[in-house]
Parts: sequence; structure tokens; C-alpha cells
Amino acid sequence: MKPFIHTHPYEPFLFKEARKLIVGTLPPLRFTSGELMIGDVDFSYGSRDGQLWPILDRIFNLNLDFETTQKAVAQRMEFLLERRIGICDIVANAERSKIDASDLGMEQIQLRNILGDLQEYPNVQTLLFTGGNSKNGPEYFFRKHLNEFGLRLKLISDKVPRIHEFKLPLDLFSSVNYKGEERTIRTISLTAPTGAANGAVGSLQLYKELKKKDPKFNTIGFRVLQYSHFFLMERQCYCFSTIRMTIFYSVGLL
Repeated sequence: MKPFIHTHPYEPFLFKEARKLIVGTLPPLRFTSGELMIGDVDFSYGSRDGQLWPILDRIFNLNLDFETTQKAVAQRMEFLLERRIGICDIVANAERSKIDASDLGMEQIQLRNILGDLQEYPNVQTLLFTGGNSKNGPEYFFRKHLNEFGLRLKLISDKVPRIHEFKLPLDLFSSVNYKGEERTIRTISLTAPTGAANGAVGSLQLYKELKKKDPKFNTIGFRVLQYSHFFLMERQCYCFSTIRMTIFYSVGLL
């Protein structure tokens, strides 16, 4: 099959009050072609098979609609604005040889200039990656993006989800001389909100312990616990603790 171009169908959802950015790669190809399926929402992470919005729906009790309507889109935008969360997926377009949503199937990838966006939106403190450093994942691409400018991630916590931070020079894309001033931005590599990551979740010791305590506990519930810590907390509280996560679950806070 001749390679074809898979272009991201949505512009970044950015606004001046945003403090966190969700960063992924590309949605399924049908979102680019406009051939949505019943249950899809025509918005970022709107695939009926995706788990991000169902997870956020549970964390924040949003009562979201999961259908191809403008109301469903408006609900998501309203939530993001209220919680000061933006979306800026890192892949602008890529070539594919077969029709699927696999990150590994992407070739000749063109990345968005997220560092430029971060300079334009100075209130952003945290990047929430919807996946880790596996090949063609959001953290993997962001590392490549940083490398282009001689920047690196510094490891803060090696526990899942891994936490890093980096220093963004204030004059990276500016003619103004900021005399070496930098801005510290933290990154969180969340467990991917896709079924493909369920095997990795199932292998985690914490998941096994929680599953043993409650046989009905599942991989979606695990992500709800993990995501809630970083979507609900402000940056100064980002000291992720498996003990805290277990306590939240055991006392029914989540």
C-alpha cells in the first residue's frame, strides 16, 4: 500500500489561563477524514475507543455525552477552560503505510513546536503526556523536540508515572534579552489511556495489590486513580506516592 499522510485534524486548544497541557500524538485516521463512528466526539481524544474522557468524566463527575454532537464538544471545551487545561498534541502529521492508530506505524513525522507554544503561553507549568518514552510516544517525541534546542529532561521520579522537568530559556524564541532567565516546566508521563496499554498496567505491582483487595478493580479504575492525582492537584503537590494512591482508593475518595 502506498504511504499516505495522516494530518492532525485539530489545532492546539490553548488559552492564556492554561496551566496544564495534555500532550499526545495523533487521533485515529477517521478523525482526519471526517468519517466518524457512532459514539465518537469530534474533538481531541474523542474516539469512542479512547479512555481519556471516560477517565476524566469519572474523576470530575462531569456527566459527559459520548456522541457526535456539538453539545458533547462544548461540554469538553467548557471543562478544559474551567480547569485551565489545554491540549497540544505534539505530532502535526506523519506518513502511514496502513490504516491504524498505532504510534509505531507513523513514519516521516513532523512535530509541532510545543516549546514555541510554551513561550506564548507563560502560565503553563505542567505537561501531561498521554504515554511514556516508548518509540513514537509523546514523551519520546518531546525529548527529540528538546534535543533540537539543546535542552534535556531531568528525572524527578522514576516511579510510574515518571516525572521530569526541564528549564525553558525565556529568550529561546525572543529577541528580548532575558539575561539567562529560565522557566521550569514539569512533565508527567501518564499511563496511556488506550486498551493497548492494559498489559503494562496489569504488570504493575500496585495494580496487582489493588486487584487482590478488590477483584472488580480494573485497568480503567487504575488510570482514574493515577490521573486524578495530577489533574486534581496543583503543581506543588506533584510528589506522587503509591501509598497516597492506595489510601485514596481504600477510603473511597475515588
